[in-house]
Amino acid sequence: MLEQELAARKDAVASREAMLATMHEGIVLFAESGDGSVRYANSAAAGLLGQCFTHLDEVKPAELRAAVREVQAGAARSEVTFEAFGRSIEVVVTETGTPRSVLLVARDVTAARQTEQLRRNFVANASHELKTPVASILGLASALERASGDPAATRSFVSMLGREAERLSALVSDLLDLSRLENDAGALAQVRLDQLVLAQVEKVRPEVEQGGVRLRVEPPAAALVMGRESDLNQMMYNLLANAIRYTPAGGRIRVSVGRRHRIAVVTVEDSGIGIPAADLDRVFERFYRVDVARDRETGGTGLGLAIVRHVAETHGGDVRVSSELGSGSTFTVLLPLLEQAGA
Repeated sequence: MLEQELAARKDAVASREAMLATMHEGIVLFAESGDGSVRYANSAAAGLLGQCFTHLDEVKPAELRAAVREVQAGAARSEVTFEAFGRSIEVVVTETGTPRSVLLVARDVTAARQTEQLRRNFVANASHELKTPVASILGLASALERASGDPAATRSFVSMLGREAERLSALVSDLLDLSRLENDAGALAQVRLDQLVLAQVEKVRPEVEQGGVRLRVEPPAAALVMGRESDLNQMMYNLLANAIRYTPAGGRIRVSVGRRHRIAVVTVEDSGIGIPAADLDRVFERFYRVDVARDRETGGTGLGLAIVRHVAETHGGDVRVSSELGSGSTFTVLLPLLEQAGA
């Protein structure tokens, strides 16, 4: 009977050790004697805290040692967050009851903090972008009220008011699209990418021709992908709208759909103003604009290419850009093919 109990205890200890050893959080248990000796530390603790240690005096940084001593002295809980090795480490120190010992739990919160910073930046940028057209609309409304007896001025202010309202509507629409894409992926289905691209090209053709730009579509290769048709339509429209926005009259836009091994390749090439080399790595960032004045003048929201990248990546693909200032840009979307052959 005793042997069975001992075997059961050994199994329980082994199971507990295996569980603690595989945890991503660092676990350190200090002895109940309060002398600072370590009774247990899992492998993650050494990675998060920078070293293996057997005594509290070896623990770094100093504020972490102070937190442990605070709990040893009677506090129920103490928390510390510090930066080390390019990471943010959050540590919670608590007492464990009777017999009283001290438990330290450390975890890497770098990704969480980066996500929170991105969220804060996004809210700040969105607020700034929304504030600009709203301020313009309020100013124009006031000017329109004062110009009620001047028909010519009234027409001018109404026209400007309409443009600012359209700009605000486009920004809100893109914000809602980006929010939807990030929070509600939706079901996947088979999509003929070549047919989708042709449909989007025909949708923008009147606008392209009205702007005096030549639009050329290469005979597309059949490309079947697994995806969300509405999202892929949005991606393609944004790429075309971007090319239209930055290609002056007399320029050209070329669109193609090809296959490279098991990858569908969608290319939108324009002969527009191009992108400076210093900006190429940032054009897919939210609210980033190469030419702020021109982008706002032509109705750009600073979110179109961010949406393109998000759609491509959530479909298992990628988007790339090559450009030369004054010589146009080429955007290339790569998406995994569902099958090579198509009809």
